[in-house]
Amino acid sequence: MDSLPLDRLACLAGRSWRVSELPGGLTNRNYRVVTDDADVPLDLVVRWSAGDAGLLGIDRDAEAANTAAAAEAGVGAQVVEYRPDLSLLVITFLPGRGLDDASFADPAVLARAADACRRLHAGPRFTGDFDMFSRQATYLRTVREQGFALPAGYDDHAAAWDDVRRALAVAPRPTVPCNNDLLAGNFIDDGEQVWLIDYEYSGNNDACFELGNTATECGFTPEQVEAYVECYFGAPTRADLARVRVQMLCSEYGWSLWGFIQAAASPIDYDFHGWGMERYEKAAATFRGPDLRRLLEEVAAGA
Repeated sequence: MDSLPLDRLACLAGRSWRVSELPGGLTNRNYRVVTDDADVPLDLVVRWSAGDAGLLGIDRDAEAANTAAAAEAGVGAQVVEYRPDLSLLVITFLPGRGLDDASFADPAVLARAADACRRLHAGPRFTGDFDMFSRQATYLRTVREQGFALPAGYDDHAAAWDDVRRALAVAPRPTVPCNNDLLAGNFIDDGEQVWLIDYEYSGNNDACFELGNTATECGFTPEQVEAYVECYFGAPTRADLARVRVQMLCSEYGWSLWGFIQAAASPIDYDFHGWGMERYEKAAATFRGPDLRRLLEEVAAGA
């Protein structure tokens, strides 16, 4: 941790502190920093960026701005200091437990998570927009230009991917501020409410992408998907549920490319190729499966 430039942060000037590394983080390293001051001690998380953010389409300035907006919405940590020159973002530490996939089997946890998303989506507009079709095209171009490895069958689904895009566009929905990367560890549950962290991929987007992304990343059963959609919407329509299920596919097919880029470019020791293949194989199964046509029809019907 000697190279972590904490001594250059204004919020720590003149203070002594203790540092411990936090688990998780595939494009950054996270540290908890607690000051030893007797008067007003600080309990902080320092996010230290790693790797090539440009390859992954990460806008660090937008991340900092949207982290602050999420705090204003009452669902995120406060931004204490942002130092792009040091690749550091400093936020307040949120007490609670990071969820795992199994946590969502508890209906109360599922409801708190859906409530957090609702509050985020009702909060201040974010800086920038997020569209998985645009991002998928950019990631695919990066993979090809850089000569990164891609599953042999990836392009076989291009026509079906266009069908998905068209169906979602038939009945477009207003965009709302979305995290767009709400895997289990990005939910912090304090027992009374859930907080949302990590806004690297945040931007205004279809709320159903947010729900679908979590549903697939956390391995929800079909029953859990229905329960989550009901918690969020209250009285969801067939189109609501179909849209979330289709956005699960969008998450899988698009984010799989993130894994293949990271497998070739990231300095972090992690099986990114396996991560990408897990998502690609889920997407391919849906593309080949019997339900996609019906889901697209229900999405396009919009009722």
